Amino acid sequence: MTPTDAALIERIAAGDSAALGMLMDRHAPALMRYATHFLQSADDADEVLQDTFIRAERAIRGGMRPDNPSGWLFRIAVNRCRSRRKRWWRLLGGEAGELVIARAADPPEVEAREWRHEIAVALAHLSTPAREAFLLKHVEGLTYEEMATITGAGVPALKMRVSRACERLRDLLKDVR
Repeated sequence: MTPTDAALIERIAAGDSAALGMLMDRHAPALMRYATHFLQSADDADEVLQDTFIRAERAIRGGMRPDNPSGWLFRIAVNRCRSRRKRWWRLLGGEAGELVIARAADPPEVEAREWRHEIAVALAHLSTPAREAFLLKHVEGLTYEEMATITGAGVPALKMRVSRACERLRDLLKDVR
């Protein structure tokens, strides 16, 4: 029988590193997918993922017992992505930096490279809150309620962000393909 997240968290709190590995195996794919899309860099996403689980382990061993472990891990990952992005923004300088970041992605599928590049550039043109909402909804498939828990924004605001992000992406990508 597969242990629940709550059972794994109790085992992690007791020092069971295998339980941490199981929790990571369960949640890492979705967190990595989100971070990769948000940051447009698998290497940076991997660092965010590692940092997310290090912070989670510390918090659990410090007494944290989240009601919704998946949402809690997403919240940590989203915050780590935001922090990394702010640091890039300062280092690379505004919108020009965003385009440099977006163009740095190198998807392995040669045939899809140009299309993915255009999507990455279009995503880079979205505001951080709009990109975050779009990725959580359309890439991760979360409900608006789950998104609200993760981001701290209200459901109506998230619906508006997703709607505007879709509208903006349609406009930016209308001449592609």
